[in-house]
Amino acid sequence: MPHEHLTHPSAADLAARIPRGFLIGTATASAQIEGAIREGRRTPSVWDRFAEQPGRILDGSTTAVTADHFHRHAEDVALMSRLGADAYRFSLGWTRLQPTGSGPLDPEGVAFYDRLLDELHAAGVSPFATISHWDLPEEYAHGWLDRDTAARLGDFAALVGERFGDRVDAWITINEPATVTLNGYALGLHAPGHSLLFDALPTVHHQLLGHGLAVQALRAAAVRGAIGISNAHTPVMPASATEEDAVMAMLFDIVHNRVFADPVLIGRYPEVPAELADLFGSLADVPADDLAIIAEPIDFYGLNYYMPSVIAAGAGTGDSPDGMSDAMAELPFRLEPLEGHETTGFGWPIAPEHFETVLGQLRERYGDALPPVFITESGASFDDEVADDGTVADPRRTDYVARHLDAALRAVAPGGQAFGVDLRGFFVWSLLDNWEWAAGFTQRFGLVHVDFADGTRTPKESFGFLAEVNRIRAEA
Repeated sequence: MPHEHLTHPSAADLAARIPRGFLIGTATASAQIEGAIREGRRTPSVWDRFAEQPGRILDGSTTAVTADHFHRHAEDVALMSRLGADAYRFSLGWTRLQPTGSGPLDPEGVAFYDRLLDELHAAGVSPFATISHWDLPEEYAHGWLDRDTAARLGDFAALVGERFGDRVDAWITINEPATVTLNGYALGLHAPGHSLLFDALPTVHHQLLGHGLAVQALRAAAVRGAIGISNAHTPVMPASATEEDAVMAMLFDIVHNRVFADPVLIGRYPEVPAELADLFGSLADVPADDLAIIAEPIDFYGLNYYMPSVIAAGAGTGDSPDGMSDAMAELPFRLEPLEGHETTGFGWPIAPEHFETVLGQLRERYGDALPPVFITESGASFDDEVADDGTVADPRRTDYVARHLDAALRAVAPGGQAFGVDLRGFFVWSLLDNWEWAAGFTQRFGLVHVDFADGTRTPKESFGFLAEVNRIRAEA
């Protein structure tokens, strides 16, 4: 679909509608930007090992350097200051801080994050730290299939909470457990590369149990920051009015959204229609004590929104939003395109109107059990290039950010689909072009262009737009 008609709210309009105290920030993940895997005692993670396998990463790249944030973090914090960002969401590299996957924190890893936190505070940028953002230590051979990994996350949370708890303003225990389960264990697209389909469901429970144990550990460490979790939610629509499509859309909603949110927010797994019950056997009779841990009270819920999903009954070609998967073709449903919408570089439909849908679903499903919400990720990949004059024009990302921020603000305003949801902030994914997991360097999400050959940073047009939003609201 052509994109000649990019119309979005102006910077002044958005700035005027952002509530006082609402945070505008950016987000990254350690495995995607830090590099420096041979410095200090940083050991390989499951993603490093996955990247070594031929054909796993689209362009054959690795995490060795990525955006070289390890060496250029001061420059990157200066960019956040120039952007006027209120907050920065980053992740703590598990294998940099705990190289063997157990034992005390490594002094060199601690020193790196000490420097980063000090720089953020000096720049007036609020640190949001994610404890587990996909890069498990390789020592955890069975990953999230092993219940013991949940206990390891709790132990790691205790260590980082004690060490950094006085300087982190918000903690996210685990990022997008839905994506980890679906892409890493069910479809074989992400590390560790298993294609277990519904036999991957034990990883749901173990990740959520790890979240609960991490919450307990952070509380015990008396951290001063708020505590929450981030998950990717997608509003799901049947491809047609047939009963078959409706049932499969319900199934996808359960496995992508409900099994991850319900236990955290209301202390139980969702009820499953009888015709689908056999698929969810591993979640049917979990210990009540586990559910109590998973439902430990949290201070906020992190919502990552990228796209809606259109679901039809029947097997497909194996195409998924994140690449081709033979396992995907074995499922009883398939993803269909969202007609009439442009797509990102990944082929994801651009549908900011469904931001309102998903926020409304959170309000409807969880009511008073829903704590304050942060949009912890929203962004898009496009093919951005540096022009001869040294600028990077990315009008489609500017349009994406403006319309999605607008949609989120409209959703929670009086008369909006999610009126009553306490929305506290919006984090753009991502600050920097990065190593985009199995897509390698082929997808650019950054507000800042990164030359992956020499690390040069070039703020894009979208960076300038968001900086203008922040400047206007700061002067109001």
